[in-house]
Amino acid sequence: MPRKPRMFKAGVPCHVIQRGNNRSVCFFEPENYLFYLECLALACKKYHVALHAYVLMTNHVHLLMTPKDDSGISAVMQSIGRKYVQYINKALCRTGTLFEGRFKASLIQADCYLLACMRYIELNPVRANMVKLPEDYLWSSYHVNTGLKPRKLLVAHPSYLALGNEIKDIEAQYRSLFLRELELSTINNISNAAKFNMPYGDNLFKQEIELALGRSIGFDKRGRPKKD
Repeated sequence: MPRKPRMFKAGVPCHVIQRGNNRSVCFFEPENYLFYLECLALACKKYHVALHAYVLMTNHVHLLMTPKDDSGISAVMQSIGRKYVQYINKALCRTGTLFEGRFKASLIQADCYLLACMRYIELNPVRANMVKLPEDYLWSSYHVNTGLKPRKLLVAHPSYLALGNEIKDIEAQYRSLFLRELELSTINNISNAAKFNMPYGDNLFKQEIELALGRSIGFDKRGRPKKD
């Protein structure tokens, strides 16, 4: 059975997941995380892709990005794959692949679900029982989006900026979203959409993606996802 093609559209946020090959470890020491973020920053700048949220887990990564053109995200992931894998192979005297051959990608309906996807990504270490609070995990965008670190790597999405008038108010409002847990239905919807390379949004959003891409995408589940 042919693999379902990934979907990308200029100006539409996309949730990307890349796992270690056979779910093996991708990051072995702090320097590895820093180098990956350096590769990510350079690739996003080169290929005109805006990064809104990320988390680097031990054996996989989550990224939320908006490309300026349809090929931007693929170019970013290919660039990271080349540079980071070469770096790890050289550092650890190893050969072969490090990541799974195909990353997962899910287009996100920004006006309804982008903030939920950001929280899903930044709460990943909490759900994995690695930390109790998102701020306790070093390798995520939570610190930037809540104002704990300078905004260097990230680009603020309009849905995030709509939380307030001043950046301090926006950061405080975003931080307050983490006072309540994501609903299980939201977690499952985001996870399943990424797993099957499906858009995450209501049926109208999916129909708009079908029209834009000029092909049927098939709906994994009828109806509007439950809004968080």
